[in-house]
Amino acid sequence: MKTTVMGASGLIGTKLVETLRRKGIEVVPASPSFGVDSVTGEGLRAALAGADVIVDVTNTTSFGDDSALAFFKTSTRNLLAAAADAGVEHYLALSVVGTPRLVESDYFRAKMVQENLIRAARRPYTILHSTQFFEFINGVIEMSTHGDDFRLPSAGMRPIAADNVADMLAELAMGRARNDTVEIGGPEKFGLDEIARVQLAANEDRREVISDDRARYYGVELNDDTLLPLKAARLGSLRFGDWLYRSMAN
Repeated sequence: MKTTVMGASGLIGTKLVETLRRKGIEVVPASPSFGVDSVTGEGLRAALAGADVIVDVTNTTSFGDDSALAFFKTSTRNLLAAAADAGVEHYLALSVVGTPRLVESDYFRAKMVQENLIRAARRPYTILHSTQFFEFINGVIEMSTHGDDFRLPSAGMRPIAADNVADMLAELAMGRARNDTVEIGGPEKFGLDEIARVQLAANEDRREVISDDRARYYGVELNDDTLLPLKAARLGSLRFGDWLYRSMAN
């Protein structure tokens, strides 16, 4: 089996390439750093030649304007077309738990377009919805800055370790296309405000987290279950406290 990982230089892509190689899978890492650009199309044909599976873990650095939509439209169309030309048998993409409930946000509206393009292509696919990564909790906190403090809602979430997401992607890549969406979340439920306090305490950051259910997440006002996976979701194994301990030790 040969698998092309598009977005191989990012957090998940790097871990996924390592995981697949440990399992004996032939992997082609693809990203602009490797001379492969899903927006311009540069290097796509060579990267997908002979591939059985493409794993799309591409992302944009823009979250608050139309550039996210332009990126996902162009990138996904190019990847789908190149995969079809190469005879790729399984298109596996990483997306976000709650995306259909978060389309008020420019970024999540763009992710919804990405998902719809994949489904509309009428080729074998699997979409993995993941909850927020432990590794990005600090970024969520910083986005909630309000003067010297932070304002975050108490909405529930099940954050997950990137390692667990990479493991799930590897499992899906080695199996048949589901032609459906699969969800994964972390083993513990936190309120957004609660996990921010835990993270700040671990960082010895004394700034206050103010619970405010009108505070927005990527521009969206949340309900308690907006960020939670469905009941049938797979749960990761690594707990947040254990991940914090490991990350502080490194």
